[in-house]
Amino acid sequence: MRMTTLVRSATLTAAAALALTACGVSKTDDAESGSGSSSSASAEKLSGLRIMVPNSPGSGYDQTARAVSADLQSAGLSGSIEVFNQAGAGGTVGLSRLVNEKGKGDLLMQMGLGVVGASYSNKTEAKLTDTTPIAKLIEESEAIVVAKDSPFKTLDDLINAWKANPGAVPVGGASNVGGPDHLTPMLLAKTVGLDAKKVNYVAYDGGGELMTAVLGKKLGFAATGVSEVVEQAKSGDVRVLAVTSDKPVEGVDAKPLKDQGVDLTFTNWRGLVAAPEISDADKNKLIAAVTALHGTEEWKKTLADKGWTDAFVPGDEFKTFLTSESDRVAGVLKELGLA
Repeated sequence: MRMTTLVRSATLTAAAALALTACGVSKTDDAESGSGSSSSASAEKLSGLRIMVPNSPGSGYDQTARAVSADLQSAGLSGSIEVFNQAGAGGTVGLSRLVNEKGKGDLLMQMGLGVVGASYSNKTEAKLTDTTPIAKLIEESEAIVVAKDSPFKTLDDLINAWKANPGAVPVGGASNVGGPDHLTPMLLAKTVGLDAKKVNYVAYDGGGELMTAVLGKKLGFAATGVSEVVEQAKSGDVRVLAVTSDKPVEGVDAKPLKDQGVDLTFTNWRGLVAAPEISDADKNKLIAAVTALHGTEEWKKTLADKGWTDAFVPGDEFKTFLTSESDRVAGVLKELGLA
């Protein structure tokens, strides 16, 4: 059965959001715009901004938040930005903190499909639908990764051993149940004829911890965002056996699953959200700032360097997506017999 209809970027994509302080806004003139990016002049310069990353350093969320921060500042769209990590429970510790900061426009949270899944699987009181969505930013392929000296030299080697004894081939990811790193091996298992309930999935709270486990030979393989393993793959510390996109990913020496006889594609997404109940004025300024960022040369270069797909959707359209995405994740888990 082709699983693409469950998880293509057209059906599992979402959003990104960004927030600023209620008082930290000043007009951006031509001199302040710094880089001369054409979009900078149409937005007001932000100040006092903080971005919370709800998992550990080195994760996909961490990389995205720090790229957003750097490019906002480089393009003259913001003053100094503090990026900090608030790890725990697949991102829901950070989500709970954000939801409790009602009305505060100086705190933003980097998020994505993983937080949707974690809020569902952990049955948290705090929901992404309680936050203020600002914009969707990117999509990214997942990678199937093994240590450099793994006995699995090819995707076929891995799948054959996994099907023969799934308990002996643990798979790790930086997502709780329902997140992208969890859904990837579950959908892969179903596609190759393995009962998803037999998969030995181990969740880590960020890409850094996950890569430590891979390198320490604690896992048979890992599923994670491509950008989280590009450098390790280039250095030879890990090998990427496949990517989950329709087409090869630039800079990654691995074929898509479907080009290796596995009829599955999957796309993760990431974005940013603000606290609940911020003013309409602050929300609109945030949307304007992120819209301006989207048009800058700085951000275009970041997308190309990271191998991220531009998937920008601002404001209310993102809000609608988040409302439906939770139900979609629940539906996928039920189809897999995991919920």
